[in-house]
Amino acid sequence: MGFQFIWNPASRVYLIVIVAYRNIQMRLIEGGERLLSLVRFVMPTVIVCHVVPARAADITLGIIGPHEYDLPVDFKPFNVLVQYGDGNAAGHSYGSGGQRTPTGGSHTWSGMTKYVHFRSFEAIPHVGFAFELIQTESYKLADGTNYGGLGPTIVGPAAWFKPNKHSTFGIQTFMQTPYGTRDATSTNYWSNISSLIFDYEWKHFSFDGDAGTVVGSTKHQKDQHSYSPGVVFYTNLRFSWKATKKFEPFLAFDWQNVTGTRDNTLRQYLDNSNSREIALGPGLMYNINQHFSLTARYSHSLEGRNTPETNAYYVKFVYLWQ
Repeated sequence: MGFQFIWNPASRVYLIVIVAYRNIQMRLIEGGERLLSLVRFVMPTVIVCHVVPARAADITLGIIGPHEYDLPVDFKPFNVLVQYGDGNAAGHSYGSGGQRTPTGGSHTWSGMTKYVHFRSFEAIPHVGFAFELIQTESYKLADGTNYGGLGPTIVGPAAWFKPNKHSTFGIQTFMQTPYGTRDATSTNYWSNISSLIFDYEWKHFSFDGDAGTVVGSTKHQKDQHSYSPGVVFYTNLRFSWKATKKFEPFLAFDWQNVTGTRDNTLRQYLDNSNSREIALGPGLMYNINQHFSLTARYSHSLEGRNTPETNAYYVKFVYLWQ
């Protein structure tokens, strides 16, 4: 989802969640060279970066929209450029018992610039492939301080097939590099983000989503303790109404659970380093024409534990060309 990060000096932690996605649905003229229909598909990518205890700042892949995984097969190669932006005004946070308190919040703004190449292969019929290259950006304001810069780079592939003409099922996996342009935007360890993806289309409605995990390598830094970040489990579900060819309102449900961060030097888990959050919100997709689309959404936490609340807006702009 764009991406965000939260720093909490009291708990010695920040978690960066960067999300990028793809949402372009297209149809090809049979045997032809150009696209016929709307830009609707842009596949997702995320990063979740924890640095001593894991504490959520945003739900992994929470930026995805309707038709996120409504993907074509047996198509001519094409390219997509996506710009994501989001902001989170977290005035409250959730404690270890799930209590909501007016502390531990911050204001974050973030962006992601993503290039995606889509293609299929004659030797592997009825299967689609994509490869993404993503650069993240962020800015944060909290406790009278502010900082920003470029975050880690994300790369990885995705593959999918269509069990029938109404559905899509696939898998995606991405690697996040350890470094950004400054320490505050670097994780100093590698992460892998993998998920199963699905979509089902009715005449007037659409339902799609994902379920996956984020696993990080051990974090080693000179003269510091060694840490194993918590494993992230997440799911994102989108249900939309195809009101017109141009406008499509939708409802988004997001869930995430992060296991505790382990201090390998002390051989123990950090206190209150696990977290959980559920968020819900409405959105709207606007299909400008066959090459451009714009999606906007608002999301707010329903409940959580050991995490700043989500009180966020998301914007995604997509440009497609062959």
